[in-house]
Amino acid sequence: MRKVLGILTEDFRLYHDLVAALKARDLPFTSLSFARRVPDAVGAILTSPAEASRVHLRNVVPVDDIDSSIAKALQLLRGKSEWEELRIGVDPGREPGVAIIGDGEVVDTRIAASPEAVAFHVRQALRTFPARDIRVRIGHGDPTNRDRILKALARDQLRVEVVDEAGTTHRTAQPDVDAAIDIAKSSGRRVEPPVEIRPTPGEVREIQRRSRLDSGGVVTISSELAGAVARGDLSLEEAIARARRKERQSQG
Repeated sequence: MRKVLGILTEDFRLYHDLVAALKARDLPFTSLSFARRVPDAVGAILTSPAEASRVHLRNVVPVDDIDSSIAKALQLLRGKSEWEELRIGVDPGREPGVAIIGDGEVVDTRIAASPEAVAFHVRQALRTFPARDIRVRIGHGDPTNRDRILKALARDQLRVEVVDEAGTTHRTAQPDVDAAIDIAKSSGRRVEPPVEIRPTPGEVREIQRRSRLDSGGVVTISSELAGAVARGDLSLEEAIARARRKERQSQG
């Protein structure tokens, strides 16, 4: 009998969030009640930290972070304390797609808030899914954001590969995640730090255009500041604030 995940909580918000997350991953689950016996088909239970002591079964995961808790529950469901191979695929962009594959099976997917945030998700995956052979694979497209990701991962001393993204474009509800899955499954060219980030003139101009829009037409940041934003050294908000301060100082 194939085991499934169970949701056992009286916290309506947590229940709603878990249901949405499991459906988005196309993972089978069953809703449980404290008043009823847990079916034998349930292999791991997701519940709130406050309710965990009420669940008298072996594989119980108190949910703090939705994504990592589902990942931990899947690991328990499959009876794994360690994976042979862990492949982490990243589709580079302003908000990169991240896919985690353990022993050939997709065990988690994410959307990172920025290229630098990919490093957080990679480190979290390594804690959640300990493995003997770990490789991080990044798509070769979007060189500036790709190199920002490589720079953010430099201190982790991982095997990182750059993969040809040809054939990874998807017209789906989650194209970045689906591309990341394909990237994770493809071998690539190993790269090692240091990495130099070189934004293109077009990227710099696009960031200047965004600064004008985001400031309501009040300010257009300099190409120097736009380059810093493109490299990940500053956020666009910080660059706009600096430009405004400089403008006020020049007027004063």
